[in-house]
Amino acid sequence: MSVKRDVKCKLEIDEPKQKECPEGKFIDPVSLMEKGKFVFKVPPEAPVYKPTAEEFKDPLKYIAKIRSEAQEHGICKIRPPSNWHPPFCVDVDNFKFTPRIQKLNELDASTRVKLNFLEKIAKYWHLQGIRIKIPVLEQRAVDLYSLYKIVEFEGGFDEVCLAKKWGKVASRMGYVCEKTSGTVLKSHHERWLNPFSLFHATIKDEIYNKPIKRESKIVNIKEESSSVSNSPTKRARLSPDDENESDDYIKDPFYLMENKELRKLQFFGAGPKMAGFSSKCRIGHLKSKDSKKSKKRSKPAVDYLDKYYCQKCGSGKSEETILICDGCDLSFHMQCLIIPLNSVPKGEWRCHKCVINEVIKPSDAFGFEQAQREYTLQQFGEMADQFKSKYFNMPVHLVPTSKVEQEYWKIVSSIDSTVIAEYGADLHTMDHGSGFPTGLALCGNEDNTFYKSYIEDRWNLNNIPILKDSVLSFINADISGMKIPWMYVGMCFSTFCWHNEDHWSYSINYLHWGEPKTWYGVPGAYAEAFEEVMKETTPELFHSQPDLLHQLVTILNPNILMKANVPIYRTDQNAGEFVVTFPRSYHTGFNQGYNFAEAVNFAPADWISIGRECVNHYSSLKRICVFSHDELICKMVNSCDDLAPKAAELVYDDLNEMVKFERVQRKALLDWGVTEADFVEFEHQVDDLRQCMLCNTTLYISAVSCSCDPKRLACLRHFRQLCDCPAQMHVFKYRYTLDEFPPLLRKVKAKAEQAYDD
Repeated sequence: MSVKRDVKCKLEIDEPKQKECPEGKFIDPVSLMEKGKFVFKVPPEAPVYKPTAEEFKDPLKYIAKIRSEAQEHGICKIRPPSNWHPPFCVDVDNFKFTPRIQKLNELDASTRVKLNFLEKIAKYWHLQGIRIKIPVLEQRAVDLYSLYKIVEFEGGFDEVCLAKKWGKVASRMGYVCEKTSGTVLKSHHERWLNPFSLFHATIKDEIYNKPIKRESKIVNIKEESSSVSNSPTKRARLSPDDENESDDYIKDPFYLMENKELRKLQFFGAGPKMAGFSSKCRIGHLKSKDSKKSKKRSKPAVDYLDKYYCQKCGSGKSEETILICDGCDLSFHMQCLIIPLNSVPKGEWRCHKCVINEVIKPSDAFGFEQAQREYTLQQFGEMADQFKSKYFNMPVHLVPTSKVEQEYWKIVSSIDSTVIAEYGADLHTMDHGSGFPTGLALCGNEDNTFYKSYIEDRWNLNNIPILKDSVLSFINADISGMKIPWMYVGMCFSTFCWHNEDHWSYSINYLHWGEPKTWYGVPGAYAEAFEEVMKETTPELFHSQPDLLHQLVTILNPNILMKANVPIYRTDQNAGEFVVTFPRSYHTGFNQGYNFAEAVNFAPADWISIGRECVNHYSSLKRICVFSHDELICKMVNSCDDLAPKAAELVYDDLNEMVKFERVQRKALLDWGVTEADFVEFEHQVDDLRQCMLCNTTLYISAVSCSCDPKRLACLRHFRQLCDCPAQMHVFKYRYTLDEFPPLLRKVKAKAEQAYDD
């Protein structure tokens, strides 16, 4: 007999809100190894350009000159003339910043998937009272995720055993001693992974649906011990007094502790410890009824008793083999479980309902944490140099860049790496001042011609976005990071993750001083192929975060991309050199050591067409725009006298496409039945209040609202989805009538034709 509880007859699994994650392309570990050791195959070099003093006078003109060749590599390096040395103008003594914390192996998409898998495995075993220990084989932690996937691919545990494929499994995992390692891998899979595999294969089966008859009665109890079964394995809840017994507890499950993933697991080598259990595993709040504490409970006047029934077979027989779940009170025979048990688990035990509901929970979205301290440049530099010299056991200036590169990719691919870097990224020049000379640098030095020359220099990153031939000069707002430079203080291994620029614009990065910055780039023409490989390689991450590539928190080994025929090019940017990235080019990289860089976006006229393509792409992803592309084009049209003829031609083509779209969509709106229209000057509204509710596009030329909620707007692509109200309740809002467009087209066309007259 035992205390009465509500016993459910059906095991209910909390289904995840999203659809099941699709299978991706698994990458064999051996493909990134040679003779059992990780090896990074260095991609080919990106082009390096050395402009003459004459060519260097106009950055946009020079970049246009090299564009046809350089954009085929995604990135390029530009080495200024030897006499070009802008002074570093940051106030070093007062410059303070808080860097980001980067746990390197969590940056890599493939490694993050493995760590998330290990977290699920850890949860699975912990909820059954067992603390998993990660084995070590051939001096490296066994990659349980790869072992799990490879055995699955080869037909499952039984098939691999029957066909004697364990040597092949070891080979695919990159182990040198295939026979010996295969035997060890078999034991590890059988111990840790095969039960999870069987569990995973059955979690969606309703295996506990059999109706259960229940018998209940009420009895008076004089002594607590009279209601206690003599069977030593049947488990009952401890009294509150028992829960205060802290010696048997770990306050938090190890998979929920602050230090995630492998920092919470135990790593150990071959030997008798392999199959051991942690003696510190938390003892749960269910213990055998003959425990001393339970016998000392106070005497209740009345207790409600109920016989336990197995939720699978429906039988209440063999009470001594029935386990009660610590999480939900459901009971099961040990022999009726998906993975039958021969003895009572130590510590807590959870039924498969509770395990399933815990394991199927998606992993938390990944992001960077801020450091707990603020640095000056000197403090950060001392920390960075000390880290690098200690890590490589040599002075920082003697460590070859090739050695740092190999070590970096080894670290990010290792599941048991604990290396952490700090990165002072995205530091606003409006807050800290620019590394390049600005008007502020002349305070008290108005006659300094040296500073004046660099303040007005076209290669000064504060000037490039607003040069006469730069499209961004027509945007009035000071867009930090696009029109206003950002600065970056790096240390060894600090990383900027795979991304392309906002609105697929160009970017330019200048390394003021310090150790090199290593870059990898993908040509813009291969952007979609790059995205496809990323999603196929790690679908689990994109399943939970579809906009992962926009978060700038993920890298992937360039060798994996190269094997998928995505071209990758690299370069080492030294102090005093520029790196330019081209439209839609994905790029990533890391710092070789302590350095200081500055970067900004720019957009010559040749960007206009791909800029519109980008906005349409953002609309499909529901990504918020940084600025309105239509508004930018209209401003250029209204100021077309300031445009170069070639730029006017590109503006005309884009405006013509915009007008065609408006004509078609406005006709569809009228045919739908909208009759009311209002003139609106959208440019006077903040961007947050003029976004399409469906696709987040920033509206300027036209929009649709409804009288049911006038603040909600939709673009002409999505006006039917704005609400369920009839068309007559909707209002068309416009900035230009269709009759206003032809004069604008003629005006900009006339300017464009000057190119041919000349």
